[in-house]
Amino acid sequence: MGFSLLPKETEYFALFKNISAKLREASAILVEMLEGDPKEYDSLSKKIKSIEHECDELTHNVTTKLNTSFITPFDREDIYTLAVGLDDVCDYIDAGARAIVMYNIRETNKHAVSLAHIIDKLTDSIHSAADHLKKSKGLEKYLLEIQRLENDADEVYYRAMGELFANAKDPIDVIKWKEVYEILENATDKCEAVGNIIESIVLKHA
Repeated sequence: MGFSLLPKETEYFALFKNISAKLREASAILVEMLEGDPKEYDSLSKKIKSIEHECDELTHNVTTKLNTSFITPFDREDIYTLAVGLDDVCDYIDAGARAIVMYNIRETNKHAVSLAHIIDKLTDSIHSAADHLKKSKGLEKYLLEIQRLENDADEVYYRAMGELFANAKDPIDVIKWKEVYEILENATDKCEAVGNIIESIVLKHA
């Protein structure tokens, strides 16, 4: 399956690649945060917040460009939906990091680390898909990987929640970790949504 979206406006593809690169940066810092020293949580969370602002700017650039473009490589609505979908992923990575700081969590656990690693792999697949979007060749393997990783995230999430309610002694810990797990799992859902948007775009132009 392949189609060429050239020679129409190509700047959108560069913007999508830039946004997806920011997702990779943010997810890598989330992994570093959850595997690292709790003393660094605050500073690493602030780094993610800075990347989230950059994502917002890039998303704004897409919408601004949409208002001035006569020709677009594919449907305007799809361009907007993809840009917002990518930005949503960064928002949830940021929300996860901020929740850990806000709830003053001082030690991590294997489930949170696993979810962070899955998010990191998901953003890597999203970036690869964005890189192939211009000609739509070689996308299928990345879209399948996004689906597989999101299924893995669901398994980790259900296991984490089950253990939390079975083993936690302090109800405050239950509240804190339930929120963190939900945010991280939502981040993986947003990654899956991006994969679905990309797949829809490809199918429309096949």
